[in-house]
Amino acid sequence: MEEKFILGIESSCDETAAAVICGRRLLSNVIFSSATEQAKYGGVVPEIASRAHTEAVDEAVKQALNEAGLTVKELDAVAVTYGAGLLGALLVGLSFAKSLAYSLNIPLIAVNHIRGHLAAAYLCDNNLKPPYITLLASGGHTAIIHIKTYTEFEVLASTSDDAAGEAFDKVARVLGLPYPGGPNVQRLAEGGEAVIDFPPSLVRGSNTQFSYSGLKTSVINYCHTAEQKGEQFSKADVAASFQKAAIDPLVKKTVENAVKLNVGTVTAGGGVSANGYLRERLKADCKKHNLKLVLPEKGFCTDNGAMIAMEGLIQYNAGNFAKMNINACAQIPLK
Repeated sequence: MEEKFILGIESSCDETAAAVICGRRLLSNVIFSSATEQAKYGGVVPEIASRAHTEAVDEAVKQALNEAGLTVKELDAVAVTYGAGLLGALLVGLSFAKSLAYSLNIPLIAVNHIRGHLAAAYLCDNNLKPPYITLLASGGHTAIIHIKTYTEFEVLASTSDDAAGEAFDKVARVLGLPYPGGPNVQRLAEGGEAVIDFPPSLVRGSNTQFSYSGLKTSVINYCHTAEQKGEQFSKADVAASFQKAAIDPLVKKTVENAVKLNVGTVTAGGGVSANGYLRERLKADCKKHNLKLVLPEKGFCTDNGAMIAMEGLIQYNAGNFAKMNINACAQIPLK
């Protein structure tokens, strides 16, 4: 990959992030989060997120450039998330990126947020190159993907309803845990045992379809039934059992696909890939089948500007530049 200075800007949800890379070298990575404020309301409030981005985006970019030891005039391109995400939040980052790229007369690169999660692995292994298998597990998407080239991939399996991250958040609410749900469910699960027989996330009889709606409903019904009967139950056991049912099928099918396609490398991306149980299961199963595992650092699994810059470099090398009239999209397909 070319040694280009790429600024990446991310503002799809509650993190305002900016990062600078040169090739695969990360020069800076700045993140301002409004998660603490959002936690007061039990989840992300779009208006609060948008205002937080407006206040933080300029400072995030300034800090990213300062830490990288660069001026804006040394940038080769500006990459920015244009979707998917909260529309108002996306517009803040996209508008800033448009103005900056236009003023510098350099390319604007519009990045699919999910492709950013897929690209995060390149930041952690300079030798990583396609083909490989990726487990994508985030708040909005859950899929097993065959990465064929830097720009082409095939979805091998996906969820038919809720994404894994969405299910973690919903279960967290049922268990009375604060936002964000994922890390809090994991912490609670560490003190419990997976002794409750919740339905696994893989649809029965299917090798390509996951479902989290039934699993989530099963957890809700278990807790509500116990509460209505006045019975005591272990929330830690519920968390551990849910976590196992949600994650085990994902790991199993990811490794199975790598073996089936004779692909020697597995990666993971998205916020749920920061989950400690998932990471340990992936390590164990990949070792068992003699597969190389590339796991992004946990900070690169959640939303960040570095992954957007990395995907921006991939699109830069492919010559995929955006026009200045591109608009933000709350929902875009995984393509």
